[in-house]
Amino acid sequence: MYVVIRKFNKMRELDEVARRAEAGVGPLLREAPGFKAYYVCDGGHGVGFSVTVFESRAAAATEASAKALIWIKENLGDLYEGQPEVTSGDVLAYVTSSA
Repeated sequence: MYVVIRKFNKMRELDEVARRAEAGVGPLLREAPGFKAYYVCDGGHGVGFSVTVFESRAAAATEASAKALIWIKENLGDLYEGQPEVTSGDVLAYVTSSA
């Protein structure tokens, strides 16, 4: 698996960001081959971040992923300042619940 984390500083109205992202980015990412999951998180103190999980690095580099990033800039740009900090990499270990 491969994970992409985007951290947004000086973000406003995280509930609105989450609502817009779920309705807009969600469908775009679902079209991407190898897409696994997308999370929008509140880091507190005006920090928001997203976590996107793909089957592989190649899956993360799809056209749908690029469209999602464009969508974020065009549709959420009024709710954050600056550019997101991006961290990505291969998942080396993970644990899930057994239930």
